Amino acid sequence: MPHRPETSSTPDPLAPVRSWHRLRADEGDAAVVLDGFHALKHALRFGAHVPVALTEDAGSVLDLADALAPDLTAPLRTLLDEVPPGTLGTLVPRAHPTGVAALAARAGAPAVPRSGARTAPLVLLDDPRNLGNVGAVVRLAAGCGAAGVLTTGGTDPWHPAAVRAGAGLHFATAVARAEPDALPEGPLYALDPEGDDLRGLDLPEGVLLAFGTERHGLSPALRKRADRLVSLPMEPLVSSYNLATSVAMVLYHWMSRRP
Repeated sequence: MPHRPETSSTPDPLAPVRSWHRLRADEGDAAVVLDGFHALKHALRFGAHVPVALTEDAGSVLDLADALAPDLTAPLRTLLDEVPPGTLGTLVPRAHPTGVAALAARAGAPAVPRSGARTAPLVLLDDPRNLGNVGAVVRLAAGCGAAGVLTTGGTDPWHPAAVRAGAGLHFATAVARAEPDALPEGPLYALDPEGDDLRGLDLPEGVLLAFGTERHGLSPALRKRADRLVSLPMEPLVSSYNLATSVAMVLYHWMSRRP
């Protein structure tokens, strides 16, 4: 059944889809694709402006909200537009099992704090390649209270696949792409197998934590400019941890030593 009461004139079921395409065309990368219920949930909770939210089954989405996010049931009842079956598959690369997709304004996301106003670590991913890992790191940063996530290289940290993997938590912490020669100020600690064991260190306030790729590690330039190299404990013959796992270990270490 439709989730909105019928009016005297029959609504156009494709009008919301046209609104979606118009926003994507007008805003480009400034329109953030929220693929799935959890991405939409977190975006709304952290104050994102969401002009379009589409589903093929509003009742199922509202039931999900009742079960997992009752604080959002009423807003979603107003926000959601129901579209014909099969529509979502034409708007996103792979329709989420929760059956909802939305667009948010990227302008509402947090900005990267300056070093003087930053007490929590800022995570720097040096030329990451896997969008799923980027999203997982954003999710970690938000959950651990980090100041944000920066990336260098060509991967867009706001790519729809990264936002999906980050469950919409790009709106809970600062996420941006940075030039290697224009990084924020503050002490730079870089993860490297030859560094000092993390377990014996206290991380300085507002530290910039740099992580390289699993295959190539840190770029030589970033490694050279690091104030300190830091290593993670690892059993012999094991070559590396997953990128998101490495970030989780370091952020947990920082959290465990906070007052």
